Amino acid sequence: MLCKKLHHAAFRCKDAAETVKFYTEVLGLKFAHAMGEDHVPSTGKYSPHIHIFFEMEDGSNIAFFECPQDQGEPSGRDPHTPAWVQHFAFEVENIDTLLQAKKNLEGKGLSVVGPTNHDDFITSIYFFDPSGHRLELTTRTCDPARYPEFEAEAPQVLALWNATHDWSQREKVFGAKTGYVRASQST
Repeated sequence: MLCKKLHHAAFRCKDAAETVKFYTEVLGLKFAHAMGEDHVPSTGKYSPHIHIFFEMEDGSNIAFFECPQDQGEPSGRDPHTPAWVQHFAFEVENIDTLLQAKKNLEGKGLSVVGPTNHDDFITSIYFFDPSGHRLELTTRTCDPARYPEFEAEAPQVLALWNATHDWSQREKVFGAKTGYVRASQST
């Protein structure tokens, strides 16, 4: 496979120092690298910026740019996309870790949504960083033996969506008008 793992995903931040403090002190990520330029290396465009990286346990990173002279919303969120769509999702070890993280985040004054069960595949909590980026902490909650089932049904789910653009006929895939019942779960 060409792509081995995620190196980084990057977004804009309002304040690099505030972002470093949040991601290191609140989420415990490693502040791994910072670099800056007056011109964008790939385009040559004049845009003074700092590019900061935060590393996770597996070596993948999230990154941010503070670009004070560029126009637009400092968070860089697409105004035509609902706020809940664009987000970073970080995987945590297990449900106990997730629930403890929720308590810790709320103890730091953050508003946290969840836990939310997603198709018995993952369970997640949600909150925002200082730049307004939605963050998700998630843990896998299904037996790994079910992964091939999810992979096999993915084309059917997409086909149903392409045909209907709503879930009124979801029972064609899931066997019920609501939820995610599957033949393998029927008794």
